[in-house]
Amino acid sequence: MPNLPKPRFGRPVRGRGRGSGPPETEAEVPNVERVEAEGLRWIHIERPRAADRTWLEEHFEFHPLDYEDIFSRNQRPKVDEYDDYLFVVLHFPRFDKAVGRLNAAELDIFVGPDFVITLPNEPIQPLEYLFERCRTRDDVRDSLFAKGPGYLLYKIVDDCVDASFPMLAKMGNKLEVLEDEIFEGRSVEIVRDISNVKQEIINFRKIVRPQRTALQDLERTKRYIPEGLDIYFDDINDASERIWDMLENFKEVVEGLESTNESVLSHRVNDILRVLTSISVIVLPLTFVASIWGMNVRVPGEGDMTAFWLIIASMAALLGGMLGYFRHRGWL
Repeated sequence: MPNLPKPRFGRPVRGRGRGSGPPETEAEVPNVERVEAEGLRWIHIERPRAADRTWLEEHFEFHPLDYEDIFSRNQRPKVDEYDDYLFVVLHFPRFDKAVGRLNAAELDIFVGPDFVITLPNEPIQPLEYLFERCRTRDDVRDSLFAKGPGYLLYKIVDDCVDASFPMLAKMGNKLEVLEDEIFEGRSVEIVRDISNVKQEIINFRKIVRPQRTALQDLERTKRYIPEGLDIYFDDINDASERIWDMLENFKEVVEGLESTNESVLSHRVNDILRVLTSISVIVLPLTFVASIWGMNVRVPGEGDMTAFWLIIASMAALLGGMLGYFRHRGWL
């Protein structure tokens, strides 16, 4: 990788309401938040905009391709190691209430000798919670920052990875509910529910699968990550593998539930067809008898009420015999 100059920290950080020049418009004010302690800076920029890119270019000299990756919508998880900094791109699942589905929230991270910069393209709740704790609690900030940028990077990634487990627990509960409802006569209604859960699992897998390689690369890198932190990043990899194993299990479960639900629906359709076929077969000989004595020709017993009742009795006996035979054979 190219040897880039070190970041420039001499310039003051502009923020909302700061500056001695003319007031900037809202679109021009960088959305930059910063926490400092123990010689380490954590700069947080949520949903970076053009003004934020300008601010970063003024204060840091990152590679132009990294800036392009920040504003790219189709960037895959990766770890790029430079001589003066580390650039990490990770994806985490985030439930989008607007569309009612899981989407990938991208988190771009720059790690240097005395700074960590996080740039999520969407709000990531565990990241926001950790940053707020560092900003409001001196003990948390000092304990994290005193261990260097590598440990702060570990803590950020670890919290974001662990946030997937509550989502997986909800998926597991949905699958258990669906399994109970299949045999409660709601097979037709839960077809859509099974499809929705299956789509959630597919989306989750699409987010986690490419991330596994990036986390393994992050564990192997030595830039700003002391040797003693290897075990911590290995723990993140273990958590990622557990998430993947759970998704594999959920995939098999939802496919099994879908197959079971289809079998239940098919069995109920077969029951309906069996009953209708039995009724048709039972009514067929009665219709045959009635059609013979209903012909517009002379038939035995024509005009005789005794013959009419004999025919009715014979049809009733035939009906009873067929019903008994069908029940004996288990067809009804």
